[in-house]
Amino acid sequence: MNVGPEAYLALGKPNNGGTKIFSVSGDVARPGNYEVPLGTPFAKLLELAGGMRDGKKIKGVIPGGSSMPVIRGDLMMQTDMDYDSIAKAGSMLGSGAVIVMNEERCMVKSLLRLSYFYYEESCGQCTPCREGTGWLYRMVHRIEHGEGRPDDLDTLLSVCDGIQGRTICALGDAAAMPVRAMIKNYTDEFAYHIEHKRCMVPTYV
Repeated sequence: MNVGPEAYLALGKPNNGGTKIFSVSGDVARPGNYEVPLGTPFAKLLELAGGMRDGKKIKGVIPGGSSMPVIRGDLMMQTDMDYDSIAKAGSMLGSGAVIVMNEERCMVKSLLRLSYFYYEESCGQCTPCREGTGWLYRMVHRIEHGEGRPDDLDTLLSVCDGIQGRTICALGDAAAMPVRAMIKNYTDEFAYHIEHKRCMVPTYV
């Protein structure tokens, strides 16, 4: 307010001016809210949050709230925290709620929690969302509990096709995007769950 909009925009980078407050949670040493200029490397934001808790390796990051597609940890460590960079990496900044997951996270179990949230949050007005979120949750629940079927991953993506872009509000899209990204980025983990009826991560949370 004191120095004017041009000075504020100069804090960021071209087409991504200013600062943004990121709420960093998950497997970090110092969860909290951190205001940084747009374009700040994610590695720097992670450093501000104390780095990975207990020295664990980074596995994945949801960069903008639970509805945003997850990004693999290795790619995220090379990505800047601005709208264009996150879009190029395959996700969105959204609300700025950054969820950091370490190597011991079971991504099937993580998706199960997300799918349950959107299933419970659906108001039920739109048939694709009302029915689709339930199907997503029940199928992921089946996979997590050792009852997955070989065609479940294709069916999950098909259900996402039936939800995304077909609802009055964005909750349907919010339910579908995490499913797509989790399956795309951690296909081997989901396939292992289905084939071996258990998690491929020895000790998971």
